[in-house]
Amino acid sequence: MALRRAARLNEAGQTAEAFQFLTTAARAGIAEAEYRIGRCYLDGSGVPASRADGVRWIERAAMQGYVEAEWVLAALYIDGVAPLRNEGTVAESATELFSIDDVPEPDFEVAEKWARRAAEHGSADGQALLAYILTWGPESMRNFDEAQDWYRRSAEAGCPQGAYGYGLSLAQSAESEEDEARIADHIRRAAQADLLPAIHLLGVLTERGIGVEQDQAAAMQLYRRAAEMGYRSGQASWGRALMFGIGIEPNRTEGESWLRRAALAGDPDAAALVGDIYAEAGALPPNYAESAIWYRRAAEAGHCEAARTLGLLYLLGAGVGRDPKEAMHWLGIAADAGDQQAQMDLANLLLNGVGEGKPEDLVKAREWLEQAASSGNLVAASHLGFCLLEGIGMKRDERQAVHWLRLAANEVVTAQYWYGRALAEGRGVDADLEAGRTWITRAAVVGMADAEAALAEMMVNGRGGPKDHATALNLFEKAAGKGHVGAMFALGMLRSGGFDVPVDYEAAQRWFQAAAERGHEAARQMLARPIS
Repeated sequence: MALRRAARLNEAGQTAEAFQFLTTAARAGIAEAEYRIGRCYLDGSGVPASRADGVRWIERAAMQGYVEAEWVLAALYIDGVAPLRNEGTVAESATELFSIDDVPEPDFEVAEKWARRAAEHGSADGQALLAYILTWGPESMRNFDEAQDWYRRSAEAGCPQGAYGYGLSLAQSAESEEDEARIADHIRRAAQADLLPAIHLLGVLTERGIGVEQDQAAAMQLYRRAAEMGYRSGQASWGRALMFGIGIEPNRTEGESWLRRAALAGDPDAAALVGDIYAEAGALPPNYAESAIWYRRAAEAGHCEAARTLGLLYLLGAGVGRDPKEAMHWLGIAADAGDQQAQMDLANLLLNGVGEGKPEDLVKAREWLEQAASSGNLVAASHLGFCLLEGIGMKRDERQAVHWLRLAANEVVTAQYWYGRALAEGRGVDADLEAGRTWITRAAVVGMADAEAALAEMMVNGRGGPKDHATALNLFEKAAGKGHVGAMFALGMLRSGGFDVPVDYEAAQRWFQAAAERGHEAARQMLARPIS
């Protein structure tokens, strides 16, 4: 009688009065009343919210075998339930009473006990929850085959969470289009029950045509539905669609707004994309200060590419104060997470003396470059070859250097130059001036200043091919225009006479002056000599 009266009062919105009748029923030992009192404490309905009191009452109901209390209690232990105080004890201080530092940890062992009871008592929610624990709980508790069976039983009982979990479990072994269609059917059932992750995932399947007919417009509407219901992944996908006009008319302003909402809700991909928006040049110049804020938010949530980009911003001082140490911190986070580009960037910094120069860091830098080079990354092969050739950050090994440089030289300009240098100088390989000049020429043709200056020198002296002072003059001028100090000095020498180019003492003095101002000692000496 008291329980029914409480239900009517709740329906009428009289929650405080309803709570009094629930208390009466609970004192009579009615398990459902104990459970509902627990929910009142958890929800703050008719009584001040109290997680501890809520858990205690729900546990009392569960101990009596009330099935709904069993699975709810399991869920609470997964969320993390703070240990309850013994009756009669009080907080020792106000600090302890109001402390929020001790965040309760999940207790999967206790959660599994209650979820299994609920599952075995026929609760579809309990079956789905038990399957979740067996899939995502501690490694020692995982049992994917048993989890799939419980998901199946939950799905067959009509539980949306069971259907969603069963679909995900089937995806682990899908091999055919029939398997994909079966997966999509379970995800659709969960989506029809308004399970937000299922709505979003169905959008992903529809966008990609996995298990369902590909339909971008329909996929975008699923994303929109999930977004408007507050699901952050849906907000991120809907924002992306609006930004880039995927399946709908583009609306960058609205798209950015949805991406911001997702990012502020903790979606790392959305935060990284907002960072990209501010970093790109469009109608307005890039705003690196704003982009750094969003990249940091994404990086702190585990987004590798955002961590790498943030590191580069600190390295360049773009939008943030230049800070090589902070740059290495973020590059290190991305590198340790397996981002190959971050590993290469960090390796180059370490090998070029940035950082503390710890031996173990240099070993790791070489390992990263070797792994990337061995996997076919030609830029990494070029960097590794150069460091081995010059002994930068590692022991010099010219034969290994030539191996990596030759591998990269077909596509990487820097490798073409250094491989040509190695051939011309006989480093790690028999000297071959002609072949060396050919490779250096390839790098010079695409505008590498060092290669232009090196090829010009070979043309002046006839090394590896015929002399050609006029072409050498032109190459030195190109390199000097890019700030190459050696080329500036060489231009001074060529214009001073003795070469097959017109003498121009004033031009020679200007080039010597330019080189001297940039620290070229021989140029300073030439300026001190009287003009002939």
